[in-house]
Amino acid sequence: MIERYTLPEMGDLWTDTYKLKTWLQVEIAVCEAQADLGYIPADAVEEIKEKAQFDPQRVLEIEKEVKHDVIAFLTNVNEYVGDAGRYIHLGMTSSDMLDTALALQLRDSLSVMLSQLEGLIQAIRYQAQQHRYTVMIGRSHGIHAEPITFGFKLAGWLAEAIRHRDRLCTIQKSISVGKISGAVGTYANIGPEVEALACQKLGLQPDTASTQVVSRDRHAEYIQGLALLAASIERFAVEIRNLQRTDVLEVEEFFSKGQKGSSAMPHKRNPIRSERLSGLARIIRGHAIAALENVALWHERDISHSSVERVMFPDSCILTHYMLVEATELIKNLLVYPDNMKRNLNCYGGVVFSQRVLLTLVDTGMSREDAYRVVQSCAHEAWNKPEGNFRQLISDHPEVTQRLSPEEIESCFDPQHHLKNLDRVYSRLNI
Repeated sequence: MIERYTLPEMGDLWTDTYKLKTWLQVEIAVCEAQADLGYIPADAVEEIKEKAQFDPQRVLEIEKEVKHDVIAFLTNVNEYVGDAGRYIHLGMTSSDMLDTALALQLRDSLSVMLSQLEGLIQAIRYQAQQHRYTVMIGRSHGIHAEPITFGFKLAGWLAEAIRHRDRLCTIQKSISVGKISGAVGTYANIGPEVEALACQKLGLQPDTASTQVVSRDRHAEYIQGLALLAASIERFAVEIRNLQRTDVLEVEEFFSKGQKGSSAMPHKRNPIRSERLSGLARIIRGHAIAALENVALWHERDISHSSVERVMFPDSCILTHYMLVEATELIKNLLVYPDNMKRNLNCYGGVVFSQRVLLTLVDTGMSREDAYRVVQSCAHEAWNKPEGNFRQLISDHPEVTQRLSPEEIESCFDPQHHLKNLDRVYSRLNI
C-alpha cells in the first residue's frame, strides 16, 4: 500500500488540490505496480516518488494552452520529476487515472458521511429512549387517529436511518473500484496484472468489465443513495415543521438566546433549520436525475458525464454531509412538550378512542354496523365543537350504557391499551 493521505473534512475532499493529490496517488500506485512486476526500473519509481509534486495554479496555466486537464497535470508533474517522468502514465489513458481517483474521493466522502450518520442515529436513539412512553396522538391524512408515543415515532426514524447506514456501506463497496485498462478498456498497452496490483495498493477492487470508463451505473447508485438519505432527512424535518405549528406545538426547534425569528413580528419562533433541510433535499434529488442521465454514454466512452460530475459530486457530498450535521443538531436539541401532546390527544373529549369503544361494544354481541352507527354519531356530534365531549356523549348514550358499565367505558379511554405492544418494536431496534 502506498501512503494514504489523512482524511480531511468533507469540503476539503472536493478541492482542486485534493483532487490532484488523488490523481498523483493513482499515478504513483501504477508506477509501483509496474516496478513490482519488473516492467519499469524500481529506482525510477523511487525517484518519481521523491520528486513528484504539482502546483494547482501551474496546472491551470498549462490547461489554458493545451485544453486538457490530465495532460496539463502530467506536464506539471514532469516539470518536477524530470527524465524518470517518462514512466508516469505509461500505457494508461486519462480515464484510468480520473475514474480511479474519483473512486478514492467518493469512498472517502462516504466514510465522512457514515461517521456523521452514526451521530444522527445516536441522537435519534437517545430521544427515542427518552420519550418511549411520552403519549401523543398519531395522525393519518393529517387528522387525529389513535394514540402512539413520541418515542415510537422516533423509533421509525431510527430504523430508517439504520437502513441508510446499511445502504451507504453497500454503495461504498460498489463505488470502490478502479480501472487501469487503457484506451477502450482492452488492456492492450497495460496488463490486468498491473490494474490488480495498483488497485490493491489503493484499497480498491478492479472493475469487473470496464470500457474506457467505469460504467456510470455505479455513480448513479451513489447519488441515488444520497438522494434517498436526503429524502428521509426531509421527512423528519417536515414532521418537525408540522408538529411545531402554533395550533399543534408538540415539539419545537431549539431557539437560542438572542435568536430572532422575524424582522417584523417579535413573537415568531420559526422552524428555519427544518425548512432549510427540506430545501436542500430538493437539490440532491435533482442531482439524482443528472446521475441517471450520465449512464448512457456513447460507445466505449464520451465525456458528457464529466462536466456534470464536476458539479454533481461535490454538491451532493457536501450538501448531504451538511444535512446530516444539521439534522443531528436539530434532533439532539429538540424541545418536546408532553403537556401539549396530552392536550391535543384529549380534544373533543377523547374522540380518538372511538375504535376502542366500537370494538368493546362488538365484544358484547352488538353488531358492528350498529356499534359503528352509535359511536360515529357521538364522535361527529363532539367533533369540532368547543364544548364537544365524546366521552360524555358515549357515557350518556342508552345503547351504550345498557351494554357497558361506567368502568368498562372508562377503560376504553385508557391510552395504555395502544402502547402494550410497542416494546416489541423497541426490542427489534435494541433500544
